[in-house]
Amino acid sequence: MIFLIRHGEAAASWGDHPDPGLSDLGKGQAVAAADILSRAGAARAVTSPMQRCRETAQPFEAQAGLVARVMPEVSEISTPDGIADRVSWLRGLMAGTWTEAGPEFVAWRQRMANAVSALPDGMAVFSHFVAINALVGALEGDDRVTVFRPGHCSVTRLERRGGVLRVAEYGSESATRVL
Repeated sequence: MIFLIRHGEAAASWGDHPDPGLSDLGKGQAVAAADILSRAGAARAVTSPMQRCRETAQPFEAQAGLVARVMPEVSEISTPDGIADRVSWLRGLMAGTWTEAGPEFVAWRQRMANAVSALPDGMAVFSHFVAINALVGALEGDDRVTVFRPGHCSVTRLERRGGVLRVAEYGSESATRVL
């Protein structure tokens, strides 16, 4: 089993700050996620390099007695150069498909799917809304950018079936500030 964890509630919105840490609520969500992961048997961790994911990983690191490896492949989607309004761009992207987004984003999604598929079982992957959607869509053959709406610190479970990583259970869903 591989576990995908969306980061906790950020202290600032994606459009207001390029790399915010967690709010107080987000820190509490991270503690709750650590408990879920520990009970589920997670024994290793990787995290996006972004602050909100690194902070979300901290309670699990403390409980498991480990340090999560920073893995750029599971980071948030990059905003293309020349985009002044990141929020509008992201809203448009999330309403479409990866094919419509273009080959650079299809390639980004595939690199992430390859990297996560190579991880061993028992791995907790601390990541982001769009990245988690990209990954589960790639694993399930779904071209939509938004397959589901993972809530803060939701835990999506992946399992290998016939040697192929697939979604076993989607994490809890909620609204997101971007939409």
